[in-house]
Amino acid sequence: MSRFCLQIVLLFILGLTLPASASGPFDIRLPVPGQTFDLNARTVVGQGQSYTIQKGDNLLDIARNYGLGYMELGNIYRHWDPFLPPVGAEIVVPTTWIVPDHPEHPIIVNTGEMRLYFFTDNFTKVITYPIGMGVLDFKTPTGVFKVTEKKTNPPWFVPKTLQAKYGMSVMESGPDNPLGKYKLTLSWGDYGIHGTSQPFGVGRLVSHGCTRMYPEHIEKLFPLVKVGTSVEYIYEPVMIGVRNGRIYLSVNQDFYHRLPDMLTYTLGRLKAAQVAGLVNMMKVLKVVEERFGVPEEVSKTGSDMVSRTPAGRN
Repeated sequence: MSRFCLQIVLLFILGLTLPASASGPFDIRLPVPGQTFDLNARTVVGQGQSYTIQKGDNLLDIARNYGLGYMELGNIYRHWDPFLPPVGAEIVVPTTWIVPDHPEHPIIVNTGEMRLYFFTDNFTKVITYPIGMGVLDFKTPTGVFKVTEKKTNPPWFVPKTLQAKYGMSVMESGPDNPLGKYKLTLSWGDYGIHGTSQPFGVGRLVSHGCTRMYPEHIEKLFPLVKVGTSVEYIYEPVMIGVRNGRIYLSVNQDFYHRLPDMLTYTLGRLKAAQVAGLVNMMKVLKVVEERFGVPEEVSKTGSDMVSRTPAGRN
C-alpha cells in the first residue's frame, strides 16, 4: 500500500479535489484512426481523490458516493472488513479510468472492469459509470447490440429458475423490482441496462446477465440514449492509455476466469499496442501483481531510456 500512501501525499501537495460525482463528461482525444498507439492521445480521464474514514462509514457507501462500483474500492482495501473500515484512515479514492481507445459504438460496456462508457460530441467526450453484471453461471455476454426500447417503471419477467422463489412469472414495478425505474432494453432477449433496487450490487457479479446501474446514474443516462443506439460489450481487464504523452496501465481481476495467465496476457497487449519497449517492466509487473484496476503510469523514465544499450538490452 506504500504507493497509495504516496499518492495521498501528492493529492494534498497538488491540492487536487473533485466533486463526489466523478462520472464526467471528460474531454478525450482518441488515437488517430489506423494508428496502433498514439502518444498524443488523451485516454486517461479523472483524477484520484482522498477521503478520511468517518465513524459509521462503510466501503460500499463511500464507493457509491464517489461514483464507483464496490469492487473498484474493495479491491484496493481488500484486507479490511468493508463494513468496519478503520476510522481516521485516509484512503485513495480511485476516480481515474482508461477509456477504450478505438470505440466504434456510442456505448461500450467493459465487463472486464465493470464499467460503462458513453461517448458524446463525436467521440470527443465521455461519461463513465460503474455497473453490476452477470454471475458466473449467467455471464454477461460480449457482442454488439442495439437499444430496442426505453422503459420507465419496467416490469420484470422473472427467469423460470426463479419463478418458484418469487411465486410469479412477472413482477410489476415497485420497490422490490430489481430493474429499478429505468431500463434500456437491448436486442438480446429481454436483457438490458437498467437501475436496481439493490445498489450494493453495483460493482459485483449479481445479475442473470443484465447490466445494473446505480439509480442516480441510470436516471442521468436514460434520457441521453436514443432507441437504435448501438452498444458494444467487451471483456477487457487490461487497459492501456495515454495522458500528457505518458503511458498508463490498469489491470483488473479476471472476473470471469477467462485468462490462464494475466502477466502473459498483459505483455501480449503491450506488444500488440507497440509500446512494450516504452514501458518500465518493473512497474508493469507491480501493476499486474496488484490488479487494483487503477491506472498507473508505467512509462520508462529518462534514465531508463539512456541505459538502453545498442543491442536494446535494459
